Amino acid sequence: MTIPNLITVFRFLLVPAVIWALVTDEVFWALAFFVTAGLSDAVDGFIARKFNQRSELGAYMDPMADKILLVSVFIALGLMKELPLWLVIGVVSRDALIVLAVLLSSIMSRPVAMKPLMISKANTTVQIVLAIIVLAELAFETVLGPLRPGLVILCGLLTVGSAAAYLVQWLRHMGHHEQA
Repeated sequence: MTIPNLITVFRFLLVPAVIWALVTDEVFWALAFFVTAGLSDAVDGFIARKFNQRSELGAYMDPMADKILLVSVFIALGLMKELPLWLVIGVVSRDALIVLAVLLSSIMSRPVAMKPLMISKANTTVQIVLAIIVLAELAFETVLGPLRPGLVILCGLLTVGSAAAYLVQWLRHMGHHEQA
């Protein structure tokens, strides 16, 4: 097991810590754990590239840890009524549909190589920033003006755009195999 993979496992362990902190109204700790998870993601990626410690396991675990953390936080913030329900449903549905498409492709012996699209990277970045802003507003009992509503709208648009882009890519992939 490589050092980056161990750091990714640590990030998985931070998910219940973040949710516990939110549920027990320890929002400052939720913010601290969430930011720690984000920093650990950057560190494991740096170590993997710099010291040639990339692995197939890490290639699967890293994005999974990110998604589980983000989806868990979005669901918790939605239940707390800090994020609109439509956004939470959109974010969770998009991720679930991507996972289902990958599974279906594999079951049909047409595995699809999942490469993050630029719109998906932008979507993930906005989701992370939105989560940090919401957690920071709650932790420090402040409101950062129109920042949160603007990020909610941007996140919603990017979620829909990303879902559509992945759907088009998946349909092309599956259609290509139909013709072969």
